[in-house]
Amino acid sequence: MNALEELKKRLKPGQVYRRVDLEQWSTAVDRHLKQLVEDGILQKMSQGLYYYPAKASFGVVPPEDQKLVSAFLKSDDFLLTSPNLYNSLGAGTTQLYNKRVVYNHKRHGLFMLGGKEFDFRLKHKFPKEFSEEFLLVDLLNNVNELAEDREDVLRSIKEKILKEPESRMKRAVNAYAGERTKTLFNQWISEGTLAHA
Repeated sequence: MNALEELKKRLKPGQVYRRVDLEQWSTAVDRHLKQLVEDGILQKMSQGLYYYPAKASFGVVPPEDQKLVSAFLKSDDFLLTSPNLYNSLGAGTTQLYNKRVVYNHKRHGLFMLGGKEFDFRLKHKFPKEFSEEFLLVDLLNNVNELAEDREDVLRSIKEKILKEPESRMKRAVNAYAGERTKTLFNQWISEGTLAHA
């Protein structure tokens, strides 16, 4: 068996690989990668990032965003989110966005991965999983980026926040809010009374 066949045997459908991951199985990694892309076995996602497509009855399955971002960052320490998640809060947002936001500790800026744009944002803190409190704070942090009427959304967020348990909201604000959000939150607390928990 030649070296290229040996490398092909190591690849698993649905996985995203960095060039450096494949060096351990190839003595001519660049030549082999070029050949695998030309043969349609691997797809190039971005510089140094490759996908071994999984196939389904309808054709090739695109890579999962989570796997793409993980390989790009060389880390699983990130939170992949989208403004579409705000729609679940019942806080006046209804638009659908083709936007992927990645909170992380390594990269900042817009990057194309596998034909999709990802907005990488450096954050000191972000949760492992979504909670309603985090999403409310995140919505407030990003309200100026939304297509909806800002004042309507702010009124709805205020109503929602004032119904939330105060201790949980304060924890989320202290952990994840920007300065403008903190100011607004403290103003709302002094105007209204949050539920106690």
